[in-house]
Amino acid sequence: MPKLDHVAVEVSDMNAAIDFYTQKLGLELKFSRLDEDHHEAFAFLELDGGNLELLQVLDEKNEPLPFIPPDWTRSCCPHVAIAVEDMAALMSQLEREQIPIVKGPMEICGSVRWIYVHDPDNNIIEFVQWL
Repeated sequence: MPKLDHVAVEVSDMNAAIDFYTQKLGLELKFSRLDEDHHEAFAFLELDGGNLELLQVLDEKNEPLPFIPPDWTRSCCPHVAIAVEDMAALMSQLEREQIPIVKGPMEICGSVRWIYVHDPDNNIIEFVQWL
């Protein structure tokens, strides 16, 4: 049976991205590396059921390439969805961390509730609470 290993998002500044995901969202950093042979920096953050990879593309001198942020004005795809037990508590945490909700909260009565935020590089994060 296939099992999700990780989902990756591209970031412009690895240190800033690690800080956002660990300090503001509370994810645990497993490790980060510079892969000089393949010209990328990456970090893995622990999520229950898989991992989130932050990936920074580098040039042949292993310097950051210009970053083109995702444009999600048409839809909220692609996105990373993170399950939460308590949407109200999460929304309070987001407010304390000054992370704006960009869409939501939305709900399908008796089934699911969700919101969308974005990271500093405009990658979409959905928080979902199954009811």
